[in-house]
Amino acid sequence: MRRRLIAFVVGALVWCSGVSAQDAPPPSGPAASVTRASAAKYGSNLAVGKTFVHDGIRLYYEVYGAGQPLLLIHGNGGSIADFKAQIDYFRMHYQVIAMDSRDQGRSADSPDKITYEKMTDDLAALLDHLHSGPVYVLGWSDGGIEALLLGIRHPEKVSKIAAMAANLYPEGLAPEVLDWIEATKKKALANSKEESGRREAKLMQMMLDEPHIAPAALEAITAPTLVLAADHDAIRDEHTLEIYHHLRNRQLCIFPNATHMIPYDDPAVFDATVERFFRTPFVAKDRLADLLKSYDAMLAAQQ
Repeated sequence: MRRRLIAFVVGALVWCSGVSAQDAPPPSGPAASVTRASAAKYGSNLAVGKTFVHDGIRLYYEVYGAGQPLLLIHGNGGSIADFKAQIDYFRMHYQVIAMDSRDQGRSADSPDKITYEKMTDDLAALLDHLHSGPVYVLGWSDGGIEALLLGIRHPEKVSKIAAMAANLYPEGLAPEVLDWIEATKKKALANSKEESGRREAKLMQMMLDEPHIAPAALEAITAPTLVLAADHDAIRDEHTLEIYHHLRNRQLCIFPNATHMIPYDDPAVFDATVERFFRTPFVAKDRLADLLKSYDAMLAAQQ
């Protein structure tokens, strides 16, 4: 098992380390006016932001750019604003759709327990509201969980999935991360008279209780799926591989010398990696057959 883990991680490191921002196509036409130093205040851009209601909850969303629809899904306690670098980058070639999840950002609070399934169905309702789909999906952390659930619960709405640092059950998180979540929840409960404290406590409890996705359920996902994580992620390495191995049409990327925060810490590498997956036609690889094919080609080129 240990050798197998090392083999997959080394292969993924090679895959990721070969990607740079130059892999993405250069901007052209009207999109060329969009720069990474965008002045837009994502997540609170009232000139662009809109709302709709699903399941009795008012949900806030923003849409940028044109082209193939790309849904961005933020992590626990986050908002659209967390994806500033990604929106700046992807809006040059895609129609970027981003929404604040219920009980987060500018979206309204729900009266009952939050679940990943409810948030996933909110996203599906947003795509119906926008008459958009099938879409590419990029989810980060909790957003990665919802991205996978979209592939399970609403497969007709998804064409490709990039899931960064997802987990199928709470124990998929590293032990020290679970301890931090528990401590954060206790602090939030002490401040539960404030809206921010109530929200945080509710969200921390959700991560301690959920999700509960059977690994075998991932086998229902037909969309090509890129599983991403960092080599120092909040998700246990073994769990990331468990997710990868239960997907049918899969690719794996482990970012070297990085943490759960690589979409923020190194957006040039992260965004280019995801972009290459989205714009490259998916071809499933055979472990031995494709190795021998390339090996024979290498030997033939040497003659």
